[in-house]
Amino acid sequence: MLTHAYAEPPFHIGRVFEIGGAAYVIVVCAGPGVFAGDCLHQRVTVEGGARVLLASQSALQVHRTDSLDAAQVHHEYHVEEGGELHCHWDPVIPFAGARLVERFDLQVARGGRLYWSDTLMSGRASRGEAWQCAAIDHELRLTIDGALKYLERYRLAPTERKLREPWMAGEAHYVGTTLVHHPRATSETAAELQGRLEEIEGVRVGIDLVDRALLVGRLLATTGVSCARARTVCREVILDAVFGRPELVARR
Repeated sequence: MLTHAYAEPPFHIGRVFEIGGAAYVIVVCAGPGVFAGDCLHQRVTVEGGARVLLASQSALQVHRTDSLDAAQVHHEYHVEEGGELHCHWDPVIPFAGARLVERFDLQVARGGRLYWSDTLMSGRASRGEAWQCAAIDHELRLTIDGALKYLERYRLAPTERKLREPWMAGEAHYVGTTLVHHPRATSETAAELQGRLEEIEGVRVGIDLVDRALLVGRLLATTGVSCARARTVCREVILDAVFGRPELVARR
């Protein structure tokens, strides 16, 4: 049940669907993307006993700017004791010359459960715009029971530092992160995922249980097909082995 919702353009909160005992909501961003000076802010609270699946309608395009202003994307997620939140986001696509500042703040109670999956593209690679954005300033924070458990922070500025070096993006056009907080997340699950994903051509991964009940995965993929396949396999394994709900897959 969606107990409270408020949205201003370009956001739209549509109908809530039931999937596998979860409230499934597609968060629609009805605009053509984000431009310099825009600020998109989302705040989501999952109360105790609720199970929520959030997905985006499509990839988020970040448009070029000729100024030093950046597009701003700020998300806050609060998962209360006994709540469960699944977020499976489409990629962010920075166009050549785009500037983006994005902040994701995930706050989960000790007894809350979380699945998070996001992806950043190099740009419109088919048009020769791979890693030609002006700058991307990214931060993803996860706190469990008030303690910081995972912090991902980077700034990409291709004109200042080459991103195609082997120890950075290399040949990859997709960069992704998966976070799982659940009491059934184990090192065995991480090892299984590592092995399964290493079998996918064009994918480099690192998956580990970094803390009790906290699994972290980082992904590099050369193509959209390999990235999508890796994310699908990851989601299927985690839903089955950790959450025990293989039916909880987003459908459009």
